[in-house]
Amino acid sequence: MWVVASLLMGLRIGPVFAFAPSFSLVRLPRTFRMLLALGLSAALVSGNLAQARLPDLALGTLVMSAIRELALGVTIALAFQLTFAALYMAGRTVDVQAGFGLAMLIDPTSKVQAPLIGSLFAYAAGALFFAANGHIDLLRLLMASLDAVPLGTWTMAGSLDRLLIFISAVFLTGFGVAGAAVLTMFLIDMMIALLSRTVPQMNVLVMGFQVKTIALMLVLPVCFGLGGALMVRMLRITLEALPGLI
Repeated sequence: MWVVASLLMGLRIGPVFAFAPSFSLVRLPRTFRMLLALGLSAALVSGNLAQARLPDLALGTLVMSAIRELALGVTIALAFQLTFAALYMAGRTVDVQAGFGLAMLIDPTSKVQAPLIGSLFAYAAGALFFAANGHIDLLRLLMASLDAVPLGTWTMAGSLDRLLIFISAVFLTGFGVAGAAVLTMFLIDMMIALLSRTVPQMNVLVMGFQVKTIALMLVLPVCFGLGGALMVRMLRITLEALPGLI
């Protein structure tokens, strides 16, 4: 019974360590991730045996319970994916404005292309997540989820309104992180457009790339300095919204 309950709890925790960007940004062997998820699952089940007890060990019941637990884990990981997607989109907007639209990085952990500035925002948010003890709060939430949703009983009860409110909150906050850079690039575009009308013989396209690059290097530290609190707020919004989403 305890082994089966630990394996089912592992399906709830596993997707978080596998797909949530806060953990997927860290290069760890897959075997280690699997063993870590199973170890935490066994600890959580041992600490709350009453809620982890399965009423029926029939094969059909176990299969349905496994599907429900896996869906719950994917839902939790999806919330973090949406949060970091907001930062990637904000960074991609800055890339396009600064003329880095074709500059893509290969993420060493996921092996996929990622925007230049968006990757900087995402790694900064990942570091702040652990610095602000977000991983501890997440473990507390997973422990509380076992009390609120016993093993094998989860149903998709989260409302669409809560999901839309959560998405709008994280995306607005994400663009607030890049707000200084976006505003700076916009003002430079306005000045370059004015120069192109008043001094048409000047090669404003080449000059614009140089000016934007220098300005972006100067304004990025301001974005990280002022946007750190917003990144922490985004992560806090995610953790606070998870009980309503599941």
